[in-house]
Amino acid sequence: MRRRTPPPPSPLPQRDGIDPVRVRLPGEGHWATVREYLVERLSGAGEGVVDGMLAAGLIVGADGHSVAPDAPYVPGMFVWFHRDVPEEISVPFPIDIVYRDEHLVVADKPHFLATTPRGSHVTETVLARLRRELGIPALGAAHRLDRLTAGLVLFTVRPEDRGAYQALFRDRLVRKEYEAVAPYDPRLALPRTVRSRIVKERGVLAAYEVEGEPNAVSRVELADHRDGLGRYRLLPATGQTHQLRVHLNTMGVPILGDPLYPVVTGPVPAGDFRRPLQLLARALEFTDPVTGVEHRFRSPRTLQAWSSYPEWAGQ
Repeated sequence: MRRRTPPPPSPLPQRDGIDPVRVRLPGEGHWATVREYLVERLSGAGEGVVDGMLAAGLIVGADGHSVAPDAPYVPGMFVWFHRDVPEEISVPFPIDIVYRDEHLVVADKPHFLATTPRGSHVTETVLARLRRELGIPALGAAHRLDRLTAGLVLFTVRPEDRGAYQALFRDRLVRKEYEAVAPYDPRLALPRTVRSRIVKERGVLAAYEVEGEPNAVSRVELADHRDGLGRYRLLPATGQTHQLRVHLNTMGVPILGDPLYPVVTGPVPAGDFRRPLQLLARALEFTDPVTGVEHRFRSPRTLQAWSSYPEWAGQ
C-alpha cells in the first residue's frame, strides 16, 4: 500500500494561537487556475472574498510566496491563508493547569469554553488560549470536551506524540470519571450500568436513543444527595456525543443547566454565563504511552449547583 506523502510545513505562522487554513488542490479537476478552484471550494465565504485575498497577497504557496490571481491550477498543490475571525465574546474564566511536562499539558477547563476551534468559537477556545498563554505553538488536543462541560482535557506538546495519546482515547485505554448534579429520585436503583444506542445527526442539536446494538455504556452511581438534588458519579465506558447527558435524561434525572435535555432551549447564547451545565470531567487515569508513567489526574472544581444551589437556581 502506497503511503501518502505528508503535507509540507506551513509557510505562515499562527495568528492568535490559530493555525492557518491549508487547502490541497485535488489530483484531478476541470479548473484552469487556482483562483477558479478556490472560488468553488470556498463558495460560502461570500462573493469577491477569494479575489480580494488573492489581490492582497494573503494566499500563499509552500514557498511562502503569494499565489497570483492567474496562477495555473497544479494538481496536488497546497495553499495556505488565514481566515478572517469575527470578534468573539471573551469567556471570563481562567484555565487551570493541573499537570505539565515535556509531553503533556493537562488543563482544567471552565464551563462555556470550547476545547478546539470550531464554528463560531475560534480564538476563545482552550487550545488557542493555551498556545498563547504557555507559548507552545505546536500544542494539540488529544481529545475534546463539550463547550458547556468543565473539567480535565489532555493536550500534547509535541506533534510526533499526538497520535499515541489520541490512540489512548480511541482504544478506550483512559479511565474517565465525571460528576454531575441532577434531581434526586429515591426510586432509582443505583448504581447501575446504562446501555443504549445513541444517534447524533449533523446539524441537529440534541442526540437521541434508538433501538439497536448499544454503542453507549455508562455506569451511574449516587455519590450524595440533599435538598432534592443528587451528586452523581459517572463512569463512561464509551464516548458518544452527549452520552452522559442523554443517559441521565433517560433515567428521569436530567443534568441541571442542560439547554438540550429534556427540552431543547439552546444553544446557549455567547456571553450568557448564568447557568453552567452541571457536568464536570472529574478525573483521568491512564498509562502514559510515551514514558510508561501511571497518571492519575483529578479536577479540584466544585459544581456550582452543589455548593450554592439556592442562589444558583434563582438565576
